Amino acid sequence: MELERRIDQLDAPPQPAMTAPQVPAGAMPNMQNIQNVPTTNVGHLMERIERLEAAQTVQSAQIAKVAEDYVPPTKPTFKIGGRVHFDTWDFPSNTPGIGFFENPATGNDPENRWAFRRVRLETSGDAFETMLWRIQVDFADPNDPAIKDVYIGWDELPGNTTVLLGNQKRPLGLDALNSSRFNIFMERPLVVEAFNEDARRLGLCGYSYSDDLVYNWRYGIFNMENVSGTGAYLGDAFQGSGNARLASSPWYDDSSGGRGYYHWAIAGMVANPDGDVLATTPHSNQGRFRTRPEARSSSRWIDTGAIAGADWYEVFALESMLNVGAWNFCGEYQTTWLQRDNGMSDVNFHGGYLQAAYFLTGEHMAYDRKSSTLSRTKPFENFFLVPDCNGNFGTGWGAWQIAARISYLDLSDDNIQGGVETNATLGLNWLWTSHSKMQFNAIYGDISEHRPVGGYTGGNFWVMGCRFMVDF
Repeated sequence: MELERRIDQLDAPPQPAMTAPQVPAGAMPNMQNIQNVPTTNVGHLMERIERLEAAQTVQSAQIAKVAEDYVPPTKPTFKIGGRVHFDTWDFPSNTPGIGFFENPATGNDPENRWAFRRVRLETSGDAFETMLWRIQVDFADPNDPAIKDVYIGWDELPGNTTVLLGNQKRPLGLDALNSSRFNIFMERPLVVEAFNEDARRLGLCGYSYSDDLVYNWRYGIFNMENVSGTGAYLGDAFQGSGNARLASSPWYDDSSGGRGYYHWAIAGMVANPDGDVLATTPHSNQGRFRTRPEARSSSRWIDTGAIAGADWYEVFALESMLNVGAWNFCGEYQTTWLQRDNGMSDVNFHGGYLQAAYFLTGEHMAYDRKSSTLSRTKPFENFFLVPDCNGNFGTGWGAWQIAARISYLDLSDDNIQGGVETNATLGLNWLWTSHSKMQFNAIYGDISEHRPVGGYTGGNFWVMGCRFMVDF
């Protein structure tokens, strides 16, 4: 009957809102029929209504009790985490110039190596209800531990804002902002490392996002010197930078769990290095750009050196990333203009990369919309090989991903001859679980227009790398 059906609808779980259909004229039920409902049925329906009202009263009382019993935390919270990345690198082939870029005094070829890339322990937590803290230290070199993320912060600020004070990443470069746990390749692209070397600096930075998660932005002021080994900056010249990044994900397919999305971002930095630093001052000229060959070499093979007379420089960066199911496409471009004093001409450096990746097993690159960075990928099936009750073995394959990247960087202009490098990289990733994986990279690179070292201005090389990693 009509009345019973309506009460059943009220008793059912809420359904998504729908547009009411047009009812043809004359199709409305005759409400006088309700008078013909048997009294026994009406009594039964009234009992159901009373039970629903009683249950709602009990639930409301329980919610009120929880709110009444809530006690704000009386001391900061604490949790621990970490990661271990173990690398092997092999340099099977290179021309003589590469040997001099690696070892300027002798010209010896780069040595193969087996080493811990990262051994990090971290603790973090909340300082009562609206503050947070984090301490992260890397012990990859036991003789020289380095601080990474070390900051305090204020959370729950207006406009979905968090403010952090301490050592943190400058907002420049998607691949720099991505965690090393989630990046597709073993090492970051040439341009990202050159213009934001090691990423983290002492500073004050704000982080905000829109209510619909379509936009997020970061903005801050930083000291330019890397203090990961000292924890302090000394010097009368502040050598500061202002950084900002605006990012957006205008398309994000919630219905598929984020298997489809598009990301774009623009970022910039204005920096004021001390290009006239004296030999007796405790700080160094931060007007310098350099990078390793997307592998763990001992030296940085293209390097402008500290640029004398560096006064100001500006960096402009573009990011774009598209994910369609198991496919991921990403690219960045950055350019830097540097002004010099004492009548010296200005110089420009620039570079970028394009990369594509595909999950053979169907997973996708997860994405965090609040930060516009890559997130944790979960394999459909973890890797395992265990005996079963029948004397056989049960197996799981984990997740498999293939990838390719083209990378370019030009650090030569006017009388600054830092070098021009082009790399091509093939990658294979085997995710054992969501928190452990193996990476393999094969890199071919070519360097030219380098200032002469041992009489060489360029060279080419092959590098093979493999990484075993776990985080917790």
